[in-house]
Amino acid sequence: MNAPLNRRSLLGLGASLGIGVTFLGSQAFAASESDLARKKLVVVICRGGMDGLSVSPPVGDANYAALRGSIALKPDEVLKLDGTFGLHPELSTVHALALQGEARIAPAIASPDRARSHFEAQDVLETGASGVYGADTGWLNRTLEVLAPIRPVEGLSVGSTAPLILRGKVQAASWSPGKGVDESARLPTLLQDLYKTDPLLGPAFARGLETETMAQQAMTAMAATPAMNLAAASTPSMAAPGPMSPTMANDRRNRQGGEAARKLGSTLGGFMIQPRGPQIAAVSLDGFDTHAGQSGQIATRLSYLDAVLDGLHAGLGAEWKNTVVIAVTEFGRTARVNGTGGTDHGTASTALILGGALKPGGIVGDWPGLAQNALFENRDTAPTLDMRSLFKGVLADHLGVDRAMLETKVFPDSKTAKPLIGLV
Repeated sequence: MNAPLNRRSLLGLGASLGIGVTFLGSQAFAASESDLARKKLVVVICRGGMDGLSVSPPVGDANYAALRGSIALKPDEVLKLDGTFGLHPELSTVHALALQGEARIAPAIASPDRARSHFEAQDVLETGASGVYGADTGWLNRTLEVLAPIRPVEGLSVGSTAPLILRGKVQAASWSPGKGVDESARLPTLLQDLYKTDPLLGPAFARGLETETMAQQAMTAMAATPAMNLAAASTPSMAAPGPMSPTMANDRRNRQGGEAARKLGSTLGGFMIQPRGPQIAAVSLDGFDTHAGQSGQIATRLSYLDAVLDGLHAGLGAEWKNTVVIAVTEFGRTARVNGTGGTDHGTASTALILGGALKPGGIVGDWPGLAQNALFENRDTAPTLDMRSLFKGVLADHLGVDRAMLETKVFPDSKTAKPLIGLV
């Protein structure tokens, strides 16, 4: 029989996995007696402006290939969902779940923010306010707050710093998975944003990143290869292995990154299935700002995201049926490819909605299409779904949050964003 996931047992589990756990208050992991106590919600924030047209390429849209140019995926390259949409080939776990009716896409979703600034858009995404700096607490924390008088629901943030979405009056736990999260992805995101408009430094920085990454991968792979001793090397039947090629090194690094990502997801799932464990969790993944050389970068980041989701699915086990996972980003990217094989800050993107509690169905929201007169400001995928509608619908139907509290407390000034009902 499993012991409750209290302070001591969580710290012990963390020590055995080589991770650190910090508690942000004395009320973490209180017991819950509600019929909804088994329901779980995980929000994955993909920071940097994840390109929705890469996540779910609308290869059946007549305007897609021309707009995307060199970064367009062909219909036979994507993982098919329907006559219009596929998934990026690195999202194999998401695709398998979609075929089972446990994953759907919202291909034209956005927050109320239209500034195309990382900091402002992330603020609106995480606070749930109608405008930038409209609140100083996160909407997930306010969800915990409104549920507290009814039943204690515990929250957990993944990362060295609690994200804004879980900051507020209610104390939450924080798990720092160390190397499980790719912290190095943050700096390239910021620098690419800084250099994006420079015709010389932008492409040069992208090429430099690729060169540096290949060199690091090769060195890592060579260091990981056991050295042959001199006697063995001199034996004709046992020639010493040569240095690994950049391609082989890249494959090894991707495998190692995938293993770390799966461990992150499975450990999080393990925390959440413990008796009186957290029902709500927030995870931040960096590195989605792709101003140049997008094809390789987005493939790497989506592979990491897919591995996290794969691990979470495995870690939750039978409790997957009680879970909803939402993967969102602060904004999408331009519909047109730029001159450096990348895209710039845009508006609508794709959200992934997954979980055993999800009802099967097609796309979530409407698809505006990519005709020139349908683009937002003649450059971006036009938003047809307010993020708050998605969040409000899941909170109401899945976690049982009172709809009046959704309008007044969790998402103030959001009456125009009607809850999207019927997903779970």
